[in-house]
Amino acid sequence: MNLIATVDKNWSIGKQGHLLVNIPEDIKLFRMETAGKAAIMGRKTYEQITDRTALIDRYNVVLTSDLSYKKDGAVVVHSVEEALEKVASYKSEDIYVIGGESVFEQFLPYCDVAHITSVDYKYDADAHFPNLDKMPEWKVTQMSEEHTYFDLCYEFKKYCKM
Repeated sequence: MNLIATVDKNWSIGKQGHLLVNIPEDIKLFRMETAGKAAIMGRKTYEQITDRTALIDRYNVVLTSDLSYKKDGAVVVHSVEEALEKVASYKSEDIYVIGGESVFEQFLPYCDVAHITSVDYKYDADAHFPNLDKMPEWKVTQMSEEHTYFDLCYEFKKYCKM
């Protein structure tokens, strides 16, 4: 399974339920990587990125503790095990965990690839991604050249669990 996220220098991913930055090339990469595949996310992430409708051309799996939560176009689950059951028909490489913080932490043990857009900036944030650089089992296996968006520098990195 895959993780996909945009992180800053502190491995921060959001503040008050919103992404820290929107980089068009990063959004394009997210769409390209996840199109036609399963996307597992938490309720807050789903509501923040979908604007009331499911991500188009993806099998949307939303993890929430709210037993009454329902959304058209999304499969709602209430545990990691239930989410894994719902995506069991997909190949592992076609399953993407897309956030937020709690969902990344819960699914990290099940994932072996992480697609990380690493932004060279420190934001004021309240949500974080696990710092893969501090985990010896995770190694950078691919890295892009440095890109810029206005005055912001970033790189695309692929981590694999060894």
